[in-house]
This record gives sequence, structure tokens and C-alpha cells, in this order.
Amino acid sequence: MDPHRTQRVSETLREELAEIIGYEMSDPRVECVDVTEVLIAPDMRRARVRIHLEADEQGQQEALRALDGARHYLRRELASRLRLYRVPELRFEADFGLSAGTRVNRLLKRIRKGRVKPDGSSGEEP
Repeated sequence: MDPHRTQRVSETLREELAEIIGYEMSDPRVECVDVTEVLIAPDMRRARVRIHLEADEQGQQEALRALDGARHYLRRELASRLRLYRVPELRFEADFGLSAGTRVNRLLKRIRKGRVKPDGSSGEEP
């Protein structure tokens, strides 16, 4: 498999999953989840989705369970958005390597894009 294609698909999956989880899922357990990386197997049948969690140990476990329960929904959404022959099976794991500076940069980038949540709010407190 072409490594450049795998890298492009990985980045596209990361962006789409971040969009779906951050703005379209209404589960309060995944509010503090940030998708940091998607690692795809060479045969493109499986993907490990690394996520950064801002919660304590119990909150992290709850978020991982919520994402594991929603993985079929997430695959279906990915299939409708992307033109892939086969959408990989998703497996979620915590990523503890994301620094605070990187997180701040990603949040600032998201704010600059002006993304709003589906309910019409911008995610800001009144």
C-alpha cells in the first residue's frame, strides 16, 4: 500500500472524527475529547484512534466507553462523508503525550475557523 495514501487517509479520518465527536455528538461524556492521531494498519482494515482526554481517570474511562459504544455510528458517518472502499474498524485509546501548548494551538485554530456547534451556539459560555 502506498504510504502517502495511508497518511492522507489517516489525516482525513482524524479531521472528520474530530468534527463528528466535537460538534455532532451530544454525549456529555465526550465533551473534553480531542482526536490527536489516527494510526491505520497497512491493509487499511483497522484504525487506532488516539484521543486526548481532559478528565480524571474515571472520566477518561467513561469517555472511552462512550466512544467505543458509538464506533458503529462513527463508521457510518465516515462512510457517508468519505469515498473509501472500506472504512476501517475503529479502536479508541488514550493519548497521554499531547502537551498543553499543542492543545492550546489546536483550540485556537478551531476558534479561528469559527466552527459552531449544531445547536447554533459557538460553544462559549454566555
